[in-house]
Amino acid sequence: PTHHGMFDISYLRCLPGAVVMQPKDEDEQVDMLYSALEYRVPTFIRWPRGAAQGTEIKKEPVFIEKGKAEVVREGTDVQFWALGPWVADCQRLADILSEKTDQSIGVVNARFAKPLDKQLLNYQAGKARLIVTFEDNVLSGGFGGGVLEAVNDQNLNLPVLRIGWPDLFVAHGSSVNELRAENGLDDGTILGQIEIKLEELLGNQVQNPFPSLH
Repeated sequence: PTHHGMFDISYLRCLPGAVVMQPKDEDEQVDMLYSALEYRVPTFIRWPRGAAQGTEIKKEPVFIEKGKAEVVREGTDVQFWALGPWVADCQRLADILSEKTDQSIGVVNARFAKPLDKQLLNYQAGKARLIVTFEDNVLSGGFGGGVLEAVNDQNLNLPVLRIGWPDLFVAHGSSVNELRAENGLDDGTILGQIEIKLEELLGNQVQNPFPSLH
């Protein structure tokens, strides 16, 4: 339970000058390894338990600008900021949410837990109603907390909903999906949280329209 690897963003993000990043797939992981050698600062690359996604790796790696996020799906009303394997999950969740509501959902491959792409965050804040962060780290001191800090530091009027692991030692499970379901990170629970938050922001009261999907 102590070795799930869901605490490192919290204890690395406080290191001055450090870079903490996570790739969305194995091709981007190669790009990050290549880029880390050029940053010339302490750099940490995290990758998830389990098999890779099967993404083809380019013949030559591409340099990633430090702190530069990637917009993988355009949207205006709600912006999903995701790290690592959550990027693919967020694209699926965005499809479901956009079909259930009239909201325009964007997805950002944040890439970096530190430094954050504050320029993109500031740009999206001009249109978005809500930012939702996704991470495989405990919420305490994690990536979502960093986004909250950036929103506060830039005086942005933008609510942030954080999706991540609870403040406890999670027991072992047969699969990541099983552990997610046991800790409120299944599709239905997540979508319900987002919908309720949106209704709060819009001044309406509705029940959770998303039953558990696991």
